[in-house]
Amino acid sequence: MLSTICHTFSRSLWGGLLVVALAAGTVSVHARTTDASGVIALGTLPAEGRSTYERILQGGPFPYEKDGTVFFNRERLLPQHKRGYYREYTVARPGARSRGARRIVCGGLQPTTPDGCYYTSDHYASFRKIVP
Repeated sequence: MLSTICHTFSRSLWGGLLVVALAAGTVSVHARTTDASGVIALGTLPAEGRSTYERILQGGPFPYEKDGTVFFNRERLLPQHKRGYYREYTVARPGARSRGARRIVCGGLQPTTPDGCYYTSDHYASFRKIVP
């Protein structure tokens, strides 16, 4: 009898916690910032992404040592170009202890005048082209 009561309490406790967690998750609603063509408007990037993009066009300074280094496109999700065409930049996340997963990758011969830039929020698993 006691084990049945404990089991029922445990199930209801976890169920209650799940309901609370789900309810809390609905408080933060994220607007969809891309369309079906895989683009993202510059104005809809996170604020840190917009400031990173501006620093790219200004040539720096960049807060992370890896910013501006060659991105090899190993995932082959971006258009194919010679090695050295793409460079990656960190889009910081406030309060994060590491660089996190958000990046802007720009391609072109001149870093301050890129041919195109792409945003990833999932560490290169997907990219969206940044459009003004």
